[in-house]
Amino acid sequence: MKKACLVIMGFLILLIVISVIFAIFQKNVPLGEKVAVVRIEGPIMDSKNTTDEIKGYLKDPSIKALVLRVDSPGGAVAPSQEIYAEVKKATLKKKVIVSMGSVAASGGYYISAPANRIIANPGTLTGSIGVIMEIPNIEGLMNKIGIKTEVIKSGRHKDIASAFRKMGKEERLILQSVLDDVHEQFIKAVSNGRKIPFEEAKKLADGRIFTGKQALEARLVDELGTIEDAIAAAGRLAGIKGEPEVVTKKEKFSIVDILRGKFPKELSDVFPTVKIKYLLAP
Repeated sequence: MKKACLVIMGFLILLIVISVIFAIFQKNVPLGEKVAVVRIEGPIMDSKNTTDEIKGYLKDPSIKALVLRVDSPGGAVAPSQEIYAEVKKATLKKKVIVSMGSVAASGGYYISAPANRIIANPGTLTGSIGVIMEIPNIEGLMNKIGIKTEVIKSGRHKDIASAFRKMGKEERLILQSVLDDVHEQFIKAVSNGRKIPFEEAKKLADGRIFTGKQALEARLVDELGTIEDAIAAAGRLAGIKGEPEVVTKKEKFSIVDILRGKFPKELSDVFPTVKIKYLLAP
């Protein structure tokens, strides 16, 4: 009985020790000098996950540089601007390198502009520095099928951009002024981030796309290369000697994961010969 109690106590102590070690790793205790890769893929419709990830890496003293892997055709204005602002702030604390994938256009280029260095593949599609608003007009269809809409509004332009009627001249001017203002903000972001005079950046901002090679000639990117080249560049700029260790978004581990045999890479690196099944063996 006494022996059984000692075994159980030993088992519980072991679980507590492992839980403490995992908690330490989840708080990003520095172990060496690392480069973090933040992946921004698909349409940009929300900024929270990306900005939270960047903020987390900025607080980690073991992360010396960030690589943003951008593979996005763009998206909504506000989330793109929020990520842009976070990237800009990040460059004040750590080196930030952008690695462009298949496409990094419109909002995808917006968020890349403030980085310390931009690396694109020769065939990357980038640029598209512009703003667009598309409004369907189904007035003709509604008339054909005999459906009419009744509008009650408190302001003359409250139903601006309605799909059920033709847009008026004044309404078009209002919407055009909104898009022109956002477009100017975009151009200023490119001009400031790329250190290109505003008027020169404006000539590139007619909505056209560029290949990575064309973007290099236009000074919209700094060099051509792969994500491996971007990671190597990040390591050099951060002063990391040798090949940098690369980390990406971590998964959270619990004691249940341990019992299921899952073992985080960080602990595997520290204790390469230890297997969880042996730790839990009687």
